[in-house]
Amino acid sequence: MAKNIHVVVDDDVHERLKRIKDDHGLTWEGMLLHAAKDLDTPD
Repeated sequence: MAKNIHVVVDDDVHERLKRIKDDHGLTWEGMLLHAAKDLDTPD
C-alpha cells in the first residue's frame, strides 16, 4: 500500500533541498531514501 509523507518547510529550505535533488537527478522519494540510507549507515 502506498503512503504519503507531508513535510512543511520554509521556502529557503525547500529551495535548498530542491537544488540538491535536481543536481543529483533524484526524485523526492529518491532523496528521502538516500537520506535514510546515510542515517542508517554506521560511522
